[in-house]
Amino acid sequence: MSEPVRVADRATDSRAEGADRRVRGKRPVSPLRVVIRIFLWVVALGWLVPLLLPLYASLRPYAETAAEGYFSLPKTLNFDYYVQAWRGGNLPTHFLNTLLVAVPAVLFTLFFASFVAFLISRRRLPGGKLLLILFTAGNLLPQQVVLTPVYLMYTKLPLPWWMSWPSELVYDSYWGIIAIHVAFQTGFCVFVLSNYMDTIPRELIEAATVDGAGVWRQYWQVILPLVRPALGALGTLEFAWIYNDFLWAVVLMSTGDKLPVTSALNNLRSVYFTDYNLLAAGSILVALPTLIVFFVLQRQFVSGLTLGANKG
Repeated sequence: MSEPVRVADRATDSRAEGADRRVRGKRPVSPLRVVIRIFLWVVALGWLVPLLLPLYASLRPYAETAAEGYFSLPKTLNFDYYVQAWRGGNLPTHFLNTLLVAVPAVLFTLFFASFVAFLISRRRLPGGKLLLILFTAGNLLPQQVVLTPVYLMYTKLPLPWWMSWPSELVYDSYWGIIAIHVAFQTGFCVFVLSNYMDTIPRELIEAATVDGAGVWRQYWQVILPLVRPALGALGTLEFAWIYNDFLWAVVLMSTGDKLPVTSALNNLRSVYFTDYNLLAAGSILVALPTLIVFFVLQRQFVSGLTLGANKG
């Protein structure tokens, strides 16, 4: 067969394949697919309502919503409540308090969890699987169950002199809040990282052992660089979870100026009256950092949901 004939045949085949794709692309959408899409849109809107309603209320004066209702059309829209919440609630100080708690808590959690996971997964620690089960079981323990004993322990446990500023007890100190977050978050991170490390070839550790690398060098120079994607995803998730915590700071801290920003929203309420529009503005300001972190690091959030799911 001559070359022009072969070229013509290939062109004919390409046109036929293109026609087939167009026919397949014009297949009618099944009713089930339409119902599923409508359902997903309704669910998505349902998730947005708790954010959109406070946003709408925060832009309206309280007197207007009290007279017309929260679902009425607005007569006035402004950002006065945001300025009032930022200044009156002393939010910059409380944002700094949140960073003083969240950043060390995330770093300590990832360090301890990665080292424990390394010992369980790579070093075949005796009783390692039992230890992993205990760490995992700790995630199933409701925080409210240990609330009273932790509070009593914190009010009686002194801090070392070099950690005793600005509080001499673990109670009402940043160290206490950091410690409780590390305790509750380490189990989940150990579970995820140990499963992630199980996917790393054991030959790497064996080669490092032959080269004379000790346990610390194997952990620091061999394993840790390989689990950086997992550490990044976990760090993003952990920061969001610790940032959003409300319970522990309210229970374990008494000085209002030390509270993290989520717990400090109570400062926007008075004894006899609560302006919910002002509270909505404060809530939006507090939620903005986590929303920004989510949209910037969305890929890490999604990958963090599937970490450790490949092998375990």
